[in-house]
Amino acid sequence: MKSPPIDRSALVGRLRAAGCVYAEDEAELLLAATDDPVALAELTDRRVAGEPLEYVLGWAEFCGRRIAVDPGVFVPRGRTALLVEVAVELTGPAPAVVDLCCGSGAAAVALAHRLAPRWLAAADIDPVAVACARRNLAGLAAEVYEGDLFAPLPQRWRGRLDLVVANAPYVPTDAVALMPPEARLHEAPVALDGGPDGLAVLRRVGVEAATWLAPGGHLVVEAGETQVDDLCRSFEAAGLLPTVRTDEDLDATAVSARRPS
Repeated sequence: MKSPPIDRSALVGRLRAAGCVYAEDEAELLLAATDDPVALAELTDRRVAGEPLEYVLGWAEFCGRRIAVDPGVFVPRGRTALLVEVAVELTGPAPAVVDLCCGSGAAAVALAHRLAPRWLAAADIDPVAVACARRNLAGLAAEVYEGDLFAPLPQRWRGRLDLVVANAPYVPTDAVALMPPEARLHEAPVALDGGPDGLAVLRRVGVEAATWLAPGGHLVVEAGETQVDDLCRSFEAAGLLPTVRTDEDLDATAVSARRPS
């Protein structure tokens, strides 16, 4: 029995009624994902129920590339492209690079293609994220470790890293409940909650990066605009030299910090 044709306008209307702001764009992506009406209905049901579109599709676009995203894994945000841009600008040829709190490994994938590192690693404390990152980084000569920040990395790289990037959680604990439902109900809390002022993890990143970076190496992190002053003071206390970069179009703030030569 032949399946009935897919009604695009009805799909758009259903998505819009569910509160999807970009209903037309989402409909095109869902239609591109399958030409089976039954499968499309299942995907649409998941989206209408509030599941993030990236989980429904199984991927997110980041820096011009498709990144696989498994349910529960932090979804790459467009604003994190600023972190990548700053990191690329600061880093010399054939660097040793680590992506901490890597989630899906999106930043590591982008940096692998932009920098051609001599050594590339990613790490996350969440085993689901680690499995996802390993899939995304397969074939890119990268190692993915499970553990807390620098703890799982080989000790031979201590003091030898040229670049550390970290899109660590920076949402204050009390503000997590105010995040959009797609984030707070579906993404792992460990990827969102940055402690009382949002900087608990980032402070630790700075302190530890000071001993893992090579002289002249850089740490680049993402943070909220209102957190910059406190974060810079923390990095300075760790012996690093911070610089702030903002991008209004991306609504993004990146803080880089150099270990003095």
